[in-house]
Amino acid sequence: MSTVEDIRRLAEAARTRIQEVTPGEALARVAAGAVLIDVREEKEFNAGHLQDAVLISRGALESRIGAAVPDKSTAIVCYCAVGHRSAIAADTLQKLGYANVVSMAGGLKAYLSAASERKSA
Repeated sequence: MSTVEDIRRLAEAARTRIQEVTPGEALARVAAGAVLIDVREEKEFNAGHLQDAVLISRGALESRIGAAVPDKSTAIVCYCAVGHRSAIAADTLQKLGYANVVSMAGGLKAYLSAASERKSA
């Protein structure tokens, strides 16, 4: 089993090969038609997720992405809790031939923080 440090290292390496976007940019892409993929585990997803998100856990990504997003030119936004798993997922999707994939920097935590700041401003 991977440790948190292993995942962090994998994510840092993935970030050198992928594009990360802010939560606002991610939602703008979704509004423009991108598929929003939550790569967390089902328990996390059930506890709360972004509207219109499709759950494909990081561990099931390779086996389930083709059914969920058959066109490899489709715009995809990946997110997770803090941005590590989504960075790895975006890298994996690119390696599988998906050409328009980004990761939401900071994950759901950054999204919720930005939403809270907007409400208090």
